[in-house]
Amino acid sequence: MTTLLDTHAWAWWVAEDARLSKRARSAIERARRRGELLVSPISAWEIAKKVEKRQLVLDRPLDAWLVSATTVEGLRLCDLSIPILLESCRLPQPFHGDPADQIIVASALHHGAILVSRDERIRDYPHVRSTW
Repeated sequence: MTTLLDTHAWAWWVAEDARLSKRARSAIERARRRGELLVSPISAWEIAKKVEKRQLVLDRPLDAWLVSATTVEGLRLCDLSIPILLESCRLPQPFHGDPADQIIVASALHHGAILVSRDERIRDYPHVRSTW
């Protein structure tokens, strides 16, 4: 099944961080082996913003981190297309106001993907399939 990573899940997976749950890690690896693992370009932007604000410290320069984190075998960057952007503005309410989360959820819906996220606001949203 196609699987889309929320930003923190992507960062933790790349860093082999223990905060990534066993269930999430298993779902990611299954999707990666099948070539069905996606990450949204908005997640690269979120990582860059966190680095800019010094909320995140990477083990290498941001540009190098993004290159290595987006070229993992079995992982693909999904499109940030007009239909996804429009869908992010038409999500059934209630949904919280974080634009990046709206785009990530819309991307999962657009691609028929399960979303790997620890975010309870996303996991409780009944219109997207998620796992953690």
